[in-house]
Amino acid sequence: MRIVLDSNIVIAAFAARGLCNTIVETCIGNHEIILCEAILEEISEKLRNKIRLPGAMTKQVLTFLRAHTTSLVPDFVDPRVCRDKKDLMVLGTALAGKVNSIVTGDKDLLAIGVFHGIEIIDPRSFWNRMRENPA
Repeated sequence: MRIVLDSNIVIAAFAARGLCNTIVETCIGNHEIILCEAILEEISEKLRNKIRLPGAMTKQVLTFLRAHTTSLVPDFVDPRVCRDKKDLMVLGTALAGKVNSIVTGDKDLLAIGVFHGIEIIDPRSFWNRMRENPA
């Protein structure tokens, strides 16, 4: 399965051991994670400035992500599709990557529900589905 993990999921995964960490580990081992450079930059910025992860550790996280994910240039998405224009990169990456799902905690993205056949799902629902149908 091809999946976009929104930056909030990846940030939570590296900030604490918990559901998001488990999702990232499972996806790395069993699925293809699709990101874009803008998502990686947002992860880097939030890890440094919000989580206060030291620069060297942030660099290690980004190196790890680049080695275990596919980075694509997002497709164009009509800005009227979503309330938060920063979410356009997530939707565009999902289109470019022909993904099955976007996993996010972002309420604006979750409100869309389905975008061009791509399911937008919260982490708990995604995890429950993965446990029920691991393939």
